[in-house]
Amino acid sequence: MSSPATTPPPAAASGGDRVILCMKWGTKYGPEYVNRLYAMVRRHLRGDFRFVCLTDRTDGIRPEVECRPIPPLDLPPGSPERGWTKLTTFSDDLVTQYGLSGTALFLDLDVVIVDDITPFFEVPGEFLIIHDWKRPWRITGNSSVYRFTLGAHPDVLATFRRDFDAIRAKFRNEQAYLSDEMHKKGLLSYWDARWCASFKYHSIPRWPMNYFKAPFIPDGARILIFHGVMNPPDALAGRSNGNWRRPKPAAWIADHWHE
Repeated sequence: MSSPATTPPPAAASGGDRVILCMKWGTKYGPEYVNRLYAMVRRHLRGDFRFVCLTDRTDGIRPEVECRPIPPLDLPPGSPERGWTKLTTFSDDLVTQYGLSGTALFLDLDVVIVDDITPFFEVPGEFLIIHDWKRPWRITGNSSVYRFTLGAHPDVLATFRRDFDAIRAKFRNEQAYLSDEMHKKGLLSYWDARWCASFKYHSIPRWPMNYFKAPFIPDGARILIFHGVMNPPDALAGRSNGNWRRPKPAAWIADHWHE
């Protein structure tokens, strides 16, 4: 395992940058996920940006990506991780040690970008996240895509560290906690419902047509979200991995998910 890059970060642009953040830890996702995500952003984001991967493994990641260590989460020993590591995107380290400033758009590694994502930096609001599709009556967002001002909310991580046991008892995962914190601040906003589409819920035709028609790109979608047991390679091959929404192969995934 290689050590994360330690080269000094480039100077931030005047007024702050547009920063794409992603995170890769462990071995679930290989470097090709980072490389393809960068390529999709480059094709679909107009203008300059910095692409930063917070990671514990840099092997195979393309040189255009700035690799930085994942800030410490500081959980009690033996605590289940459950995705809480994403909260380190609110660490002061990103500003004080990595030299990041401006607006950050966080993207999960397994999303597929299918259209222009420049509007994700243009829509007003301090914190934006996907509104949960399955239970829209709740405030909880899906943290596959969220945007915030770098360094503006260190309390999100500080509160989590201080009250970890109570937070873990109350919230199922980081996106539920994060949504609740931003809601209490009066900052919680959601993306246009068309922009971030669920491959599982919105692309796969309803039963029984899923056996006859291939998945499709929903109208207005800019980013397809893969949650649950299916990832882009599964969608491309038509593998359900046990999900009851059995899709036919989505050959068009290859047109977008590539370097």
